[in-house]
Formats: sequence, C-alpha cells, structure tokens
Amino acid sequence: MTYITTYTGKHFDPIEIDAELIDIRDIAHALSLLCRANGHLRHFYSVAQHCVNCCREAEARGYSEKLQLACLLHDAAEAYLSDVTRPVKALLPEYQAVEDRLLDVIWEKYIGEVTETERKLVFEIDDAILSLEFKELMPQPLSEDYKNLRSKPQTEYRNPLDVENNYLRCFEK
Repeated sequence: MTYITTYTGKHFDPIEIDAELIDIRDIAHALSLLCRANGHLRHFYSVAQHCVNCCREAEARGYSEKLQLACLLHDAAEAYLSDVTRPVKALLPEYQAVEDRLLDVIWEKYIGEVTETERKLVFEIDDAILSLEFKELMPQPLSEDYKNLRSKPQTEYRNPLDVENNYLRCFEK
C-alpha cells in the first residue's frame, strides 16, 4: 500500500501527489489533532493552532490575503506526513524534499505560486510564533523573536474540534 486513508476517506499518496485529492477538511482535521513539539509542552497545543496564530500574525502585519493563507497552510503537508521536529528533519533530506514538494502542491492548489520572498516572510512569522510557543509552553525560552509579534497568539488549551472549525473559518476568510 502506497497511500494513506484520510479523514474524508480519500486514498492519498504523499509521494505521487494527486492535487485533486488534497482536501482542506482533511488538513484542518489532522492538524487539529497533531500536537506540536511531539507533545513536549505544558498542555496539548496543535499544529492547527500554530498555523492559525501564524495567519493572524500575517494579518496583524498587514500582509496580503495570499500571505495570510500561505501562513495558515505552511504546515499543511504535515497533515499527510507527520510533524517531524526541526533537529531531526535536518538529518532527513529526503523527507524534507517530500514535505517541500507536497507543500508546494498544496500552496499551488489553494493560492498559486509562492515566491522566495513570500516564503521568507512566512517562515519569519513561523519562527516568531515558535519563539512565543517556547516561552509560553516549554520549560525554557528559545529566543526573543516573540517580542516582534504584532498579534496576540492564543496558546491556551482548546478543544481540537473548535480548533478544526477555527482553521476552516480562517481558510474561508
């Protein structure tokens, strides 16, 4: 078997990607149930919550709707793969290539091409939100990048179904 079965019942091959099978409902559902940092947090905090926080930060910075959506979707490939932590991912170049290709297909499906400049802005926000997550949810800070945030990210525990619905609302907005 070379596919996964998604929440909506699709048979999706994350290696031989069929963009028609990518479904925002699958992404929202899976990311709302995936815990950041492999669960090494004070409480459950999902990848979907992280992505919504990134989207809201892009909005607070006055970035375009395209960039806001790119921030919301920047971890969408993890819905079909997994959330591999950065130190491990750096040792897995083939995995990184698969994740990057899948993300490109997801972005292309929903927002079109994302330029290198736009990518840098997305991942700058990603790093700033990560910094806040370390401060709020981990036993030690990572950096002071969170001090540059213009939004008020929510890091409290939230019911995964509420997070899933919030993710979908952000997508539809």
